[in-house]
Amino acid sequence: MFSAVLDSIPLALYRGAADPPARRSRWLAMRMPRWLGLLPFRTIDLVRVADTLLALILFLTTYDRTVNTGVPMALVYVSALGVAVPLVLRDRRPLAAWRSSLVLLPAGVWVSFETGVRYESNPYTPEMVISYLLVAYALAVRCDRRITGTAWAVSVLATWIIFPNSVPLGSIMVGAVMLFGYNVRLRRSATERLVLEERRSQEAMGAQAVLEERARIARELHDVVAHHMSVIAIQAEAVPLKAAGDPAQLEEGLAGIRALSLEAIAQLRQVLGVLRDEEGRTDTAPQPGLAQVEDLIANARAAGLSVLVKRPESLEGVPQAVGMSAYRIVQESLSNAMRHAPGATVVLDIGRDDHGVRLHITNGPGSSPARSPGAGHGLVGMRERAALLGGTLEAGPVPVGGFQVTAVLPIGRGSA
Repeated sequence: MFSAVLDSIPLALYRGAADPPARRSRWLAMRMPRWLGLLPFRTIDLVRVADTLLALILFLTTYDRTVNTGVPMALVYVSALGVAVPLVLRDRRPLAAWRSSLVLLPAGVWVSFETGVRYESNPYTPEMVISYLLVAYALAVRCDRRITGTAWAVSVLATWIIFPNSVPLGSIMVGAVMLFGYNVRLRRSATERLVLEERRSQEAMGAQAVLEERARIARELHDVVAHHMSVIAIQAEAVPLKAAGDPAQLEEGLAGIRALSLEAIAQLRQVLGVLRDEEGRTDTAPQPGLAQVEDLIANARAAGLSVLVKRPESLEGVPQAVGMSAYRIVQESLSNAMRHAPGATVVLDIGRDDHGVRLHITNGPGSSPARSPGAGHGLVGMRERAALLGGTLEAGPVPVGGFQVTAVLPIGRGSA
């Protein structure tokens, strides 16, 4: 602790530096009128203007009091500058202002003694007190607490050396001003930390939103690509065998593959439309819903998958978010059946009531080995879709063989 005190002395006297000034309130930084636009500065700092005017007043007051007292003119100017220069410097360089005030203060006290002030009375003029207290406040606001504490101790020591009788009052006055300035510094620091934390929180929320958007786009891309590519791969394998050299059937099969490819490209464009075009417009094409489930079933049947469907007569009134999630869940379930259980029969049961949409997709064991292993992203994406709507999704193998997916997607305000 003693070494810390010793280290703070050179910081206050010659080595330390003050913090940069805080940002001015708009009431303290006035814009220059247009007719003064030729000046090198565009705003008027009212605090610095006030310091300059006060410094001029104190300079003239001190000069007027001492000019005709027989004191050498050099001392008169030094004593007048001793109360003016620190005020001019206190906003730009508060620590330099305090040091200059401390160095020039003895000249003012000497002039006070030379002009007839008795030793028993107070040698400090009002100009000295005003100037020093303002400089002490600026130092406490802009400097570290070690520098502030050392500056107070040096001020008390200088007061004791110059005029011991003024030590109690001088130490209290300087200490109160510095304590007030240090409290202002703490409040400003707390405000800056709060603003910084808010900025970091906003950046974190923005980053989280970006991650969620990336996850959503990745989920959409996975559903679109996995389904269509699976159907296209199966049809590309089955069409030559089915055609058996018949050009008409071969042409029909290739036309189906082309139609699936164009549909996949169209859906990819819809997904990527959220990234905005060059003119800043978003893609407003409608997203797929339960009305397009029939197209999925037709594509699956064309790829050789047997699909049995049970659905209500009308699915009107289903919110877009629920319809799209249901579409994607059915799409992923059919894609999984084609990849992992080729030749299996899929039973698709779609239910609807006032509370939500229920999906039950079951497939039996495949008649041939699985064509490709799965990475598990599809099941994760389906669960995420259900969870975002406040619903549930259960998926797992059936004891007798095969796989089933059961999803409940509620219809609520957040789904509209």
